[in-house]
Amino acid sequence: MSNFRSQAFSDSVARDAAWKKVVGHWQATGEWSEANGPRPGESDCRVPAYLLTNGVRVADAHSIAPDFPPGVATVETIAPRSSTDDAPHEDNAARTTEAKSEAPRALMREPPAADPFPVDALGPLLGSAARAINDRVQAPIAICGQAVLAAATLTVQGHADVELPTGHARPTSGFFISIAATGERKSAVDREALWPIHKREAALRAAFVDEMLQFENAEAAWKKAREVAMKSARGDRARIKTALDALGAAPIRPLTPVLTCNEPTFEGLCKLLAVGQPSVGIFAAEGGQFIGGHGMSDDAKLRTATGLSAVWDGEPLKRVRALDGVTILPGRRVALHLMAQPDVGSIWLGDRLLLEQGLLSRVLLTAPEPASGTRIWREASAKSDSSMLAYGRALLDILESPMAMADGRQNELTPRSVPLSMTARRLWIAFHDHIEARLGIGGELEPIRGLANKLPEHAARIAAVLTLFGNIDASEVGSTEMEAGIALAQHYAAEAIRLFGASRASSDLHEAQALLTWLRTVWLKQSTLVSLPDIYQRGPNSIRDKAHARRAVNLLIGHGWLVAAPAGEVAGSFRREVWEIVGG
Repeated sequence: MSNFRSQAFSDSVARDAAWKKVVGHWQATGEWSEANGPRPGESDCRVPAYLLTNGVRVADAHSIAPDFPPGVATVETIAPRSSTDDAPHEDNAARTTEAKSEAPRALMREPPAADPFPVDALGPLLGSAARAINDRVQAPIAICGQAVLAAATLTVQGHADVELPTGHARPTSGFFISIAATGERKSAVDREALWPIHKREAALRAAFVDEMLQFENAEAAWKKAREVAMKSARGDRARIKTALDALGAAPIRPLTPVLTCNEPTFEGLCKLLAVGQPSVGIFAAEGGQFIGGHGMSDDAKLRTATGLSAVWDGEPLKRVRALDGVTILPGRRVALHLMAQPDVGSIWLGDRLLLEQGLLSRVLLTAPEPASGTRIWREASAKSDSSMLAYGRALLDILESPMAMADGRQNELTPRSVPLSMTARRLWIAFHDHIEARLGIGGELEPIRGLANKLPEHAARIAAVLTLFGNIDASEVGSTEMEAGIALAQHYAAEAIRLFGASRASSDLHEAQALLTWLRTVWLKQSTLVSLPDIYQRGPNSIRDKAHARRAVNLLIGHGWLVAAPAGEVAGSFRREVWEIVGG
């Protein structure tokens, strides 16, 4: 501690001498560098008051510094730097004059505003439900719309596939991600949108208790009868086989009553689909549970991404393991909706492996402007209550409807194919060609080429979901639903262009931006000066150590937002390394 104090005192003395030289030069020549801030006598002057009170004469300045450098002087061109571990950043001072001479530069390109969610495209029932949730919860309408669309997708995906103009039948499954900061009421939206599904799960669990009791009794009786049949045949293979054939197959275990899970590994998902419902969803109001979970760890990420991509494509799930043996699961459907904070979402969006593997091209993103700060209390309208009841009844009617299964299987789907009407087909082809024309080098969709290649299919899937939600027995996708699917696909394309671009900025830039925001909105209320301890002890949560604070400060210096200042008091504590906030 004593070494720190002696070094700090030496720095302070050197800075005082530097200020004396600068003031003396100003008195002699009238030249004052903007890098030194306001001139003596002006408000917010940075020259220590006690030096001005004592008075600095020209003669004093020259006697102190006969080797005064030519040109306009600044404190930073004179004062020596510390030789401590912070010394590698002495170029900060050398850049002060340059940084002061031009306006600060933005750390990152300002992203465009969020694309408005086309809630009308959801149709009367889903659109009314989205507005009702918005009225009740006051969360951004985009999250509300995304939530009900994802819930509807989970509800209908087991009943039918959509037949594309190419002749291929594709699942109506969809993968959705909603990005919003803490406090945007994601969990409340999730509860509102999923209440019919949770109600159906509760009914399945209640039935499962009785079904399991019947199954266990039947299994015990079957095992005992099998044992008796084998003993009564007295070793006669033919009689044993005849007796066992007469006994029949073992009782079938009832399906696990789970429709949604929030953080499965891919192996866990496969096991659930083997013994549970054939149509499930990965739904998480805290998407970080899945994105940061074991299934997305470095060791498991590629396996999970490949598996999810396969199930989105409608391929049978296949696993070959030494302990588990061979598992083949055709006829399964999985929907996904993760709600994530911006930092968590950027982990996925900036992951090159997920981008190149193709999972991100199967995900539809929305990231609305925050609603926090605009949510003045109001009572929800009675209309919202009736809209949510109608929405819930529609979902429950579909959830309680039987799905087509393969012969002799209780959880292997054989969904029918629903083609596009002739008008819908023409709309789809026009949209396909519109997208294709913009995919080339320099095209507006080139930055999201992977997603853009699948946009026509996304549009058809969404159109089929809207059709089936309105009529689960529909025989074709109409033009109205196709137009709605295209409108929603265009929204997701606009959001992807905006969000994928922002996610490519480095984490250091994001931390520097967070620091700049904190400095300008919080710290400036008490001081125009800042030091490293102020930043990592009181600053943004993402910057909690000296190394991170140093990197963020260096970026702000390089972009002209901070300039070095003399050592001195900052917010009641003496600091030997200080920066002034430009524009403060």
